[in-house]
Amino acid sequence: MTMATATEIQNNFGKYLNMVQTEGEVIIMKNGKEVARLVSYDKSVSFLTDSLIGVLKGDYSEKEVRMEHIQKYESID
Repeated sequence: MTMATATEIQNNFGKYLNMVQTEGEVIIMKNGKEVARLVSYDKSVSFLTDSLIGVLKGDYSEKEVRMEHIQKYESID
């Protein structure tokens, strides 16, 4: 896992985007605190499901879960 300041990310976005693709994750710091996480698209579903182990029950479709999240967060705007 790589950590970088918000300024470093802003000034070198392409570099950190490549890191996300190869390493899977970059933590963004602001004023010494972790404020955000860049996670690769491929790892985002496993990241979310790993966070919910024990909560999810039964079979689920990765596509359906993504669509539910998209619909949920689009309606917030």
